[in-house]
Amino acid sequence: MKTGSRPYHRAFVSRQASDMKTAFIGIGGMGHGMAANLQAAGLLTAVYNRTAEKAEAFASEHGVKAVDSPVATVAEAEAIIICVSADEDVLAMVDAITPELTDRHIVIDCSTVASDTAREAARRVGEKGAGFVDAPVSGGTEGAKNGTLSIMAGGDEAVFERAKPVLDAMGKSITHMGEVGTGQATKAVNQILCAGINQAVCEGMRFAAALDLPLDKVVDVVGSGAAGNWFVNHRGKTMVKDIFDPGFKMKHHHKDLGICLHMAELNGGKLPLSAQTREEYEKLIAEGHGDEDISALYRARRDLFDR
Repeated sequence: MKTGSRPYHRAFVSRQASDMKTAFIGIGGMGHGMAANLQAAGLLTAVYNRTAEKAEAFASEHGVKAVDSPVATVAEAEAIIICVSADEDVLAMVDAITPELTDRHIVIDCSTVASDTAREAARRVGEKGAGFVDAPVSGGTEGAKNGTLSIMAGGDEAVFERAKPVLDAMGKSITHMGEVGTGQATKAVNQILCAGINQAVCEGMRFAAALDLPLDKVVDVVGSGAAGNWFVNHRGKTMVKDIFDPGFKMKHHHKDLGICLHMAELNGGKLPLSAQTREEYEKLIAEGHGDEDISALYRARRDLFDR
């Protein structure tokens, strides 16, 4: 089987663990790497993307089948993974595939959506007897490519155990959080923390620049101490050079923080830092920076110092 040009360091373990045929819907920035890892593990059979050219290019490179409709994935696989951009897109894909689902199928949604959307998707899938797992991911395009994503999953425990070998092919840390919706709830926590960390790192590095400190050394020093975190270690040196390649696109985090605010409202609460970050993203998106990494928030910190 063709495996593409990149070696996959966990494929043999995953192949031993499961022969579950898997199809993938959504070959975007995250989905491309995730699907490639599934193919390298010997699990991927088919891909679908709304922009057909992306699916066809992936299929040609990796030796799998590109299908021309979401429902066509069902005949090709037992596990169908969805990785699309928004709540309405997830429900549209679920509605597209449900006519052919049976009790042998599992739908795994790796998109980032609200918990109530996940529960509604599970309800629709469950009417056909199929299983459902909400399994949002964290780790950026690097994690997707390298198979090192953190995956937080919600669903019936027996269904999760069936799906786990598929998740293992895409991630390094796979955690069952509880019933359907808890995976998305945990991802919301993750996105809130990302907003705060982004704010702190951007402000701190602007401060370091104003003091004329050697910025690469600052990143190395603080990154190895109590202030160390993934974001400063992976984005600190690029942001100070005004390099904002994704990563994680700002427009997607903006969308995700909207989900967090929606969930907070449903639970009678507020998220002031998330709301502030989302407002600042909106201004940057209006200026044309929506497809840049979220570290482009650094642009909005230029006015902190006169120099």
